[in-house]
Amino acid sequence: MKRMEYADIGETCYTATLPNGLQIRVIPKPDFHRIYAFYAVHYGSIDTTFSVGGEKFRTPDGVAHYLEHKMFDMPYGDAMSRFADYGGNPNAFTSHTMTAYYFDCTERFEENVTTLLEFVSTPYFTQKSVEKESGIIAQEIRMYEDSAGSRVYDDLFRAMYEHHPIRVPIAGTVDSIQEITADTLTQCHAAFYAPSNALLCVMGNVDADRVAEIAEKVLPKKNVPIAAHDYGAAESMRAPQRRTLRKMEVSMPTFVAGFKAEPAAFGAETMKAEFLGDLAADLLTGISSPIYQKLYEQGLIDASFSAGYESVTGAAMFSVSGDSRDPEAVTNAVMREAERAAKSGFDEAYFARMMKATLGRKLRDLDSFESTCYRMCEYAFAGVDYFSFRNVLQSITNEDVRLFLENCIREERCTLSVITPKGEK
Repeated sequence: MKRMEYADIGETCYTATLPNGLQIRVIPKPDFHRIYAFYAVHYGSIDTTFSVGGEKFRTPDGVAHYLEHKMFDMPYGDAMSRFADYGGNPNAFTSHTMTAYYFDCTERFEENVTTLLEFVSTPYFTQKSVEKESGIIAQEIRMYEDSAGSRVYDDLFRAMYEHHPIRVPIAGTVDSIQEITADTLTQCHAAFYAPSNALLCVMGNVDADRVAEIAEKVLPKKNVPIAAHDYGAAESMRAPQRRTLRKMEVSMPTFVAGFKAEPAAFGAETMKAEFLGDLAADLLTGISSPIYQKLYEQGLIDASFSAGYESVTGAAMFSVSGDSRDPEAVTNAVMREAERAAKSGFDEAYFARMMKATLGRKLRDLDSFESTCYRMCEYAFAGVDYFSFRNVLQSITNEDVRLFLENCIREERCTLSVITPKGEK
């Protein structure tokens, strides 16, 4: 494996790409007894339309999440029991763009990582077990539907985007998952779960070459083509719906105001766009910003208030969210402040202070095995090395932030999603 030194952040990483296309990253931590392994597949909830060998497919909403649930099934039983035998603590999740399986352990790493690699590469689905899982996932979906924190974002995405698959909840709907069969899961596993569409990231006191040896031994040997993602035509930057309102059993209105942003290009620009959006959020509405203090003193926001940037392929947005008795007033105040900042820019000393704070957070995040492995995989799928983040962050200027606010925080790009208490006018 190739050894990479990152003196500016004090990290070392061993990298390799196996003949079957699997990317491997091993980050040695010789002073830690704990080992963390993270296997990510570049396949998420938005990958419902794709093509294989020129043939186009459209699967039901929620397949990626359903597949995550069923991947632990093996011919010998449940892979969870193997991890328990070896002292491993496994889990998994599905996002809009990724499905990840991971474990941490303090002993028997080789047995645990072998178990991980075996079950992610073994599609074992029976119609009986798939139908049984339907009730479990339907229950999970209903739980999300009963959560104001989840529902306010689902409503936002549905109102903010005309056709991009981010409009659909990650787990799908109770109706859509009824269409999922064992054949559906087998088809999607074949389309996306090839090693060439995955990355294995390991952190801890491990031998990098040994990790690669185990992966090469356990996983399929062929480097097979993967499905071509299809997210449809580019979205208009104009939000098609300005407001969405839902009533639920909540004690206080909760909201999220989203502003459509230009989707980031591939590579380092993806990382820069995320850093730029998050930095703009800190400068504009962070806890030390004038607008935060003003809104807090007026009783319009509380400690739940936050802002940030997120993106998936073909879609990106800047958002502010929290609990408020007047979400409309908060949204309008943020837009006015963004307009003012876009005209005058930010004080250079304030900008430098926020840049320093942002870099400090990212350096501290390196202590988190979970965060580092997740980011390593997320950015690798976007064609950029996560450990280059310091240079990317420091390339952002005050003018970059000003232009971002000028272009993004605009009335026509905004959708406000609000959930209010039942019975409230």
